[in-house]
Amino acid sequence: MVDMDAAIGFVVAHGDAVDRARLSWLRTGAPVPDEVLDAAETGQTPDGGWPAVLDGTVGSVDATCYRLAELDDLGALGRPAARHALDWLAARQLPDGGWDEDPSLADLAPEWARPGDLEARLYLTANAGFWLSVGGRDARAAGPLDHRVGGSYAGVVQAAAQALAVQLAPDGTWPSFVPVGWLSAAVLHRQEMYYESALIQGVLAERIPKLSPADVAWLAGTLRRVDVGEEHWLLVAARERLTRTQRSDGGWDSDDGHQFDVHTTLRAIRACRTVTATG
Repeated sequence: MVDMDAAIGFVVAHGDAVDRARLSWLRTGAPVPDEVLDAAETGQTPDGGWPAVLDGTVGSVDATCYRLAELDDLGALGRPAARHALDWLAARQLPDGGWDEDPSLADLAPEWARPGDLEARLYLTANAGFWLSVGGRDARAAGPLDHRVGGSYAGVVQAAAQALAVQLAPDGTWPSFVPVGWLSAAVLHRQEMYYESALIQGVLAERIPKLSPADVAWLAGTLRRVDVGEEHWLLVAARERLTRTQRSDGGWDSDDGHQFDVHTTLRAIRACRTVTATG
């Protein structure tokens, strides 16, 4: 069993104010101070996206999804910044239901977000589709949005789900990066495309023993966010993997260097917690 007390202690000891606020909201749903929320929202472009680099002026699909994930852990998807970002994502959808980065970001984008790359496009489609699926629902619950949001989101997410489904091979594999699997499974599950989602989940179950702790935490947190029950067999396997890989200090290793261990640990807490707050 994951040692949640040790994981919480690791975040308290090594996290910053935003990290600790995320921890508090994940644990108890405690309101987050406005100054922390303002800090988490900083840098948003006027059109609603977040740039890929500090002081950038062009919104990035990948960076915007990352920020939405952080805001989700702060219970802030109903605030104007997140609602504006969701609206921006919806407006960026391509005619085939997918997403691609702005061509001007070609020299800045990591491999999983390179403009014009088919693997990157599938990843961005799964990621944007996921946040529009869960974030759009939460934003609508928080209050009225402008005329493009609400009525159009259902169609946007449905088109994203179809774009993901047509890329699946008969055995449930997909022609892109591993995280596309759990993001797509979540989008398809929310769209009640249970057969396609189950195909992907079967592939993920085979891969769990070889996935990094960071990826397992991301997988489990993603599926729980779309109401896959914590006793689902795939999530049970994920928790077992996280139990085996938790360090003695309570944290988990990030794939991006130890400076991101707190972020990975927060993901693991989301994946393994007993839900007491919305999300």
